[in-house]
Amino acid sequence: MAVTKANKPKTAAKKKAAPVPKTVAEAKVLEQEAAYWRLTDDEMLLRSPEPEDELRTSESWRVFRIMGEVVNGFDSLATVTRGVSIFGSARTHEEDEMYIAAREVGKLLGSAGFEIITGGGPGIMEAANRGAIDAGAVSIGCNIELPMEQSPNPYQNKSLTYKYFFVRKTMFIKYSNAYVIFPGGFGTMDELFAALTLIQTRKIRNFPVVLFGSQYWQGLLQWITSTMLHEKYINAEDLGLIHLTDSPRDAVDFIVKTCYAGIDNGK
Repeated sequence: MAVTKANKPKTAAKKKAAPVPKTVAEAKVLEQEAAYWRLTDDEMLLRSPEPEDELRTSESWRVFRIMGEVVNGFDSLATVTRGVSIFGSARTHEEDEMYIAAREVGKLLGSAGFEIITGGGPGIMEAANRGAIDAGAVSIGCNIELPMEQSPNPYQNKSLTYKYFFVRKTMFIKYSNAYVIFPGGFGTMDELFAALTLIQTRKIRNFPVVLFGSQYWQGLLQWITSTMLHEKYINAEDLGLIHLTDSPRDAVDFIVKTCYAGIDNGK
């Protein structure tokens, strides 16, 4: 069912943004404030055990929570066979040209029979889910619990929430036949390079990785070519793992052509 303004859920009033530190010294002062840190499941997993930790919070018991999150993800996404994950900044506004393009990519992919998977948040993620809804396609959001709450966008007909980043990342890889990467920050880069690493090392079979927005990505690609390749930390053929475009139609045509070429994505 399409989501309209009439049935779009109301969101809570925005909280006042926390001050942004401009120096390392300011950041260290901010970190001492009681409201700055909220203990997350990722931190509890990755920190060294404290002497006072009780058995119920020990590493061995935490494994069962991780297993439950993995099993729930597998069960919920078991019917997804033609997923495409779309990544990009949560800070992109609705009027931004990249938001408009991401919505169009989601719509075109949905019309071509693909299921759209995003991180479930605002910005580019919202745009892609919204495009899937426009096309009447399956629109999936894999949200993540964060210290600064990220509310799921309303353009989803299947929504999951994860406590652990690495479990969520597994779902993106497992159920995707392609990645489309829009301009974004550290999280977007993390998803991009995680996929490229797995493809390069043949941990998964090659699947399309599309970078959208040549102006944004050209500096990174120049550095990869002039530094990584020049220093022989990657091979020339590794650059062929990436398809750069500024056209929603070209991005979708590339994915359709590659997926229909008989490439088995048995990851």
